[in-house]
Amino acid sequence: MWRTRAAAACVICRSLANSSYRIKRKSPLQNLHLVSRSIHHLYYPSSKFQRPPLRISIQLFSSLNRLPLRKTKLLDVRYGYQSRRNFWLARLASRLLKIRYLILGSAVGGGYTAKKTYDQWKDMMPDLDEYKWIVPDFIWELDEHIDFEKLIKALPDADDLAKLLPDFDKIGESFTSLKGVFSPGSPGETAFRATDQGYDSDKQYKKVSDKEKIDQLQEELLRTQLKYQRMLERLEKENKELRKLVLQRDDKGIHQRKLKKSLIDMYSEVLDILSDYDASYNTQDHLPRVVVVGDQSAGKTSVLEMIAQARIFPRGSGEMMTRSPVKVTLSEGPHHVALFKDSSREFDLTKEEDLAALRNEIEIRMRNSVKEGCTVSTETISLSVKGPGLQRMVLVDLPGVISTVTSGMAPDTKETIFSISKAYMQNPNAIILCIQDGSVDAERSIVTDLVSQMDPQGKRTIFVLTKVDLAEKNVASPSRIQQIIEGKLFPMKALGYFAVVTGKGNSSESIESIKEYEEEFFQNSKLLKTCMLKAHQVTTKNLSLAVSDCFWKMVRESVEQQADAFKATRFNLETEWKNNYPRLRELDRNELFEKAKNEILDEVISLTQVTPKHWEEILQKTLWERVSTHVIENIYLPAAQTMNSGTFNTTVDIKLKQWTDKQLPNKAVEVAWETLQEEFSRFMTEQKGKEHDDIFDKLKQAVKEESIKRHKWNERAEDSLRVIQHNALEDRSISDKQQWDAAIHFMEETLQSRLKDTESVIEDMVGPDWKKRWLYWIGRTKEQNIRNETKNELEKLIKCNEEHAAYLANDEVTTVRKNLEARGIAVDPCLIKDTWHQIYRRYFLKTALNHCNLCRRGFHYYQRHFVDSELECNDIVLFWRIQRMLAITANTLRQQLTNTEVRRLEKNVKEVLEDFAEDNEKKVKLLTGKRVQLAEDLKKVREIQEKLEAFIEALHQEK
Repeated sequence: MWRTRAAAACVICRSLANSSYRIKRKSPLQNLHLVSRSIHHLYYPSSKFQRPPLRISIQLFSSLNRLPLRKTKLLDVRYGYQSRRNFWLARLASRLLKIRYLILGSAVGGGYTAKKTYDQWKDMMPDLDEYKWIVPDFIWELDEHIDFEKLIKALPDADDLAKLLPDFDKIGESFTSLKGVFSPGSPGETAFRATDQGYDSDKQYKKVSDKEKIDQLQEELLRTQLKYQRMLERLEKENKELRKLVLQRDDKGIHQRKLKKSLIDMYSEVLDILSDYDASYNTQDHLPRVVVVGDQSAGKTSVLEMIAQARIFPRGSGEMMTRSPVKVTLSEGPHHVALFKDSSREFDLTKEEDLAALRNEIEIRMRNSVKEGCTVSTETISLSVKGPGLQRMVLVDLPGVISTVTSGMAPDTKETIFSISKAYMQNPNAIILCIQDGSVDAERSIVTDLVSQMDPQGKRTIFVLTKVDLAEKNVASPSRIQQIIEGKLFPMKALGYFAVVTGKGNSSESIESIKEYEEEFFQNSKLLKTCMLKAHQVTTKNLSLAVSDCFWKMVRESVEQQADAFKATRFNLETEWKNNYPRLRELDRNELFEKAKNEILDEVISLTQVTPKHWEEILQKTLWERVSTHVIENIYLPAAQTMNSGTFNTTVDIKLKQWTDKQLPNKAVEVAWETLQEEFSRFMTEQKGKEHDDIFDKLKQAVKEESIKRHKWNERAEDSLRVIQHNALEDRSISDKQQWDAAIHFMEETLQSRLKDTESVIEDMVGPDWKKRWLYWIGRTKEQNIRNETKNELEKLIKCNEEHAAYLANDEVTTVRKNLEARGIAVDPCLIKDTWHQIYRRYFLKTALNHCNLCRRGFHYYQRHFVDSELECNDIVLFWRIQRMLAITANTLRQQLTNTEVRRLEKNVKEVLEDFAEDNEKKVKLLTGKRVQLAEDLKKVREIQEKLEAFIEALHQEK
């Protein structure tokens, strides 16, 4: 019976030792009292007591649970060996005290351990709220029937358990008092001597070096951490595959329900709108994002690629590759893909050809965004990356900070990069991810000074030391790396410090191989073994988790404040609009463009409503203005100098044929095209009373100019027109008196116009006449006096010979010059000829006009071909041929305009409008003014506020 009870006590002893402090160990008899050990080993005589290794209760670091490390008190226990003795008082104490207290302690300790284990594993489980729909509904209804909270509360707290446990110190004191009762040599003396021997052996054990103990504990701690880290990575991988499978099933339509837009995508849309918003009223973009800054070639891009789990950025050896800010939105999805904000193409990041295409596209976009004469651009490239297991956040990769401008760079490159970095970092809610190259001297860092200026307290800065493998290999003192990590070598402060390895420097390395290399390096690194670095400070995995947590914490703290700021801005803008434009709708730039587009198309259609008569009148008048000089100077005047009608007609036919073959069709097409332009411009610029909106004037002018520039007349029109004009000029038959009179009227108008121009030229040559000199007190110049005297001499010459030819002979020039010299006027022969040309021209035109009057009654003689008549009216026939050609040409051009060219012009206008609609810079340039800008700001602020409110609501639902 005694043996049975003693064995039961031994089992209870083990149970209590195993439940206490949640530590699994072998027979922790050192936790029991001396008497209980005597009883226990009474039936286990072969047991040899050894000092067990010290163990510490540690909450291991993991990516899912980041509780702080805690240490429990080491139990100070003495070890000894008690030989088998029949000591009745010890047996009595064992029965009365040990069994009762140990059974109670085992029960209470077991319950407490179960509760703590449940709470710990509950915290370690991933958040699967988004996948509740996978579990049947009746499972979620269990909590209505079973109150789990009451069951948890029913378990005692740690303080209550401490009260229920026995006071072993008092029990030890009582046994010490019992020791003195017994005299030397009593049966209990041997037991207490054994206890004293245990104390002596404990003192000897304490002589072991403390350094060895610490080394053993650190090695055991490191092994345990790595073990659990691998377990967690395996669980996360399984969880990642499970989530991927669930999302894929959702995409295939297994569950027919519409998935809401992810939280990070909603937030990214707000940032995209804000990037295009030129804030007014001092409303600035203070929404959080992770700003990645660092020196050039410090490894910024590599860190981002490790976080995104894909080699998505272009790479170069020492060359500046990041030439503009790149906003990367990371979110979770079933497939590892990337896409741009303004494109629907998805790049599969699991395929090398898609990765190469993505890198090439990013490089092309960067180079296109850089203006001529610059090296970097402020234009942001927006990229979204989705994949299983990605941490949700928004990162902005900035160009690397440089210290020297090298050849091939713009002179202001350094200052531009500094200004871009400051613009992003001055956001008080931006998280600054400061990347420092660990393989170079810390004193060469430029970015740390810049970061310390923007965030002197380090409340939103995370410091990342890259290339730690090279740093450990090259740095003579490893403690220097620890000083860098702890921020003791830099003037900057940080929220957290991390050390990462982003590969061996080979651009062809895969993400998986880099992860394996990083894990292998830190497992063998002295930095962890010597506790210079903590486990949660290494690997890009831990870095991404920390950055994501910090990002969402900052978002939750600041997003509502930003929403209130935009709400106030919206109220101010709406108030300003109501006060300035109470009767106008709030049309933004795109809406105004659509309105202007409709007006322009309506005005183009109005060209088809122009009457044929109007077209032909304009065309005929304009064409004659263009060709009249050529007809008078090169055709009529030379032919009129001939002696008879036969020669006149021959000269006219030859010159008309040459003119028709070479110049006339081209001139006619030019006139038609200019007429179309003028009519189009008239409709575009014509104000329509109160409906006219001058805000569209610049746009209409630009559309008109671009449409005219693109429009080209039909090339075959000249060939067909040449035939028509040639046939019209060949016809000499005037059918009735009305056409004859019309030709005479046309000739008289033309000659009178020329005569008026000629007299104006003569007046400028000789100066004002005596009336103007007396009335307006205007005198003649010396040259005008000479020309006036020359004119008088030439007029005398014409009076003497009314049949004089058009040109002066040399002897006549000499005669005039000598006559003028006789009166003391020196004149040049060229001046005499020049004056003669105008004098004879005026004389000829007057003579031709008199001849027109004589030919008014000449139609009868014309019908008889001027037989038996001295009157010859061949010049009237010439002008009738010209007039008829103009009429036929105008009719032909009008048909081409209305049937072909107006429609082609309308098509060009539509193309121009479509091109302008896609060119935002063009619209911003052409649609300007306070009204447009106010409407634009109002629209964007409303859109931002609405999206922020939707994001906040979704954020609260996720909580």
